[in-house]
Amino acid sequence: MHVVEIVLLVLLLGAVTGVAARYLRAIPLPLIQVGLGALLSWPQDGLHIAFEPELFLALFIPPLLFADGWRIPKREFFALRAPILRLALGLVLFTVLGLGTLIHWIIPEVPLGVAFALAAVVSPTDAVAVSAITRNLGMPARTMHMLQGESLLNDASGLVALKFAVAAALTGMFSWTAAVREFLWIALGGLGVGALLGWGFAVARETVTRRVGDVAATQMVLLMALLPFAAYLLSETIGVSGILAAVAAGFTTNFADLRRSSFIAERIQSEGLWTMMEASFNGAAFLLLGLQLPSIVGNTLEAAGEQWWLPVGQAVAISLGLLGLRWIWLALGVQGSLWRVHERGHMPERPSPLLTLAATLAGIRGAVTLAGALSVPLLMGDGRLFPARDLLIFLATGTILCTLVIGSIGLPLVLRRLPPAGEPASLREEREARLAACRAAIAFLAQPPQPQAGDTAWRAQHQEATGRLTQDYRKRMDMLDAPDATQTPEAQAESSEAVQQRRQRYLTEMELHLDALHVERETLYAERQAHRINDETLRALVTELDLAEVLLRKRLAAVRRTLGLPASEAE
Repeated sequence: MHVVEIVLLVLLLGAVTGVAARYLRAIPLPLIQVGLGALLSWPQDGLHIAFEPELFLALFIPPLLFADGWRIPKREFFALRAPILRLALGLVLFTVLGLGTLIHWIIPEVPLGVAFALAAVVSPTDAVAVSAITRNLGMPARTMHMLQGESLLNDASGLVALKFAVAAALTGMFSWTAAVREFLWIALGGLGVGALLGWGFAVARETVTRRVGDVAATQMVLLMALLPFAAYLLSETIGVSGILAAVAAGFTTNFADLRRSSFIAERIQSEGLWTMMEASFNGAAFLLLGLQLPSIVGNTLEAAGEQWWLPVGQAVAISLGLLGLRWIWLALGVQGSLWRVHERGHMPERPSPLLTLAATLAGIRGAVTLAGALSVPLLMGDGRLFPARDLLIFLATGTILCTLVIGSIGLPLVLRRLPPAGEPASLREEREARLAACRAAIAFLAQPPQPQAGDTAWRAQHQEATGRLTQDYRKRMDMLDAPDATQTPEAQAESSEAVQQRRQRYLTEMELHLDALHVERETLYAERQAHRINDETLRALVTELDLAEVLLRKRLAAVRRTLGLPASEAE
């Protein structure tokens, strides 16, 4: 198949599986996508797509990593920098040395250099897989941020380790000095290129939009969508990490966005674009992984013959060893830094054995691991076949499947046993920010108009409008206010009941308003069908209602979170 046809087909299947997952809630979406890809390519005349690691990494990974770098909370990322770096750097080195030795012991016929190469391939967690599996499982927020930060940074250390392990297997030589120098060049160079491109885009965007305003929103969003590809390709061209460049570009762009509060159209379009791209490219990554499974697994098991169980057992043993090393490093190498972060107030959840186990099971490998395995050369320097290359690819694939299955089954079981964390800090901060915004708006409305502004009739209208708006803001504050902690327990209980009643009234009011917006929209479409308005008028009026409904649904979701109610399907 042509590359364009393959990409379009994979994106189509990704959208279809996303819809199917709504009906199969018990099965995580990544497993559905991997399974569908395997089913499509399993028959002899099934769908067979050549997996090109360079093309896959250039096409699907940069936008996903850019989006993760753009979305991850920067305050939490820097507060958790010590455990993140211990996982992204220390754990990768610990895994390569420990798992490489274990692989050579389990499979003596695999040379030590090849065993280290396999360990390097499976050492980094996959940002796409971690986000997809843990998204709606109730993982504590700070732990989730730590896992996201780890998976964003450890690709560079894993790929550098792979490069030197392969070089050692090819030449029989290894230099720690050269490895450290190469890692610093690749990692710091990638971060620098990404940050520079992100900063350059931010400056250019600010220069343009300062002159034309939000008129160029669509063009700016399109350029930002191309930014991760530019960062990745430029970095790979000069020999540094394109993966870290995409992450750094997302980081830098997000910092620049903090100064762009007035560009509403650009913000709405950006959010919609990245939501669509994340869903599409996530699905494509797992589908491509599934499409490779039958050929990789089939060839290895066919070569093993009656001893097909041997490579399967080796894959399971390596996966368990990988998770075991991760648990050891979390318990011994990261626990201390997590306690310090907790004592400083940056991590509400207290480090515990259950939390360590949850973080261990979240060490999921994904399509980047497969791309790394397939990038291992076919031939040695003297023309001989690279030793145990097919077995290396099979074991890497088996590790991906095992960690996906173990994480999908084990994480919900472990997370359900974690003690309740109380009100999330993010929810409290959200409520306090909403209250601050409402108070600021009321203070602005309380300012008297300028003495020379308008006549007496205008002043009366202004006062009436101010009163209505102030009442609306006070209703929002009533919904957000919590009982006074200095009151007696009886007074607190009574106050809490009154607050809940006010919140429930506000919730009912918003639900009625939402129904009224639906009636308005249906009426507008009926007017168009009766030819009393044209398409242009319909689009303009429906856009107003759509934006109003988006705002109302966001407020409704906030009220539901405050009341502890489950989110509706539309949210």
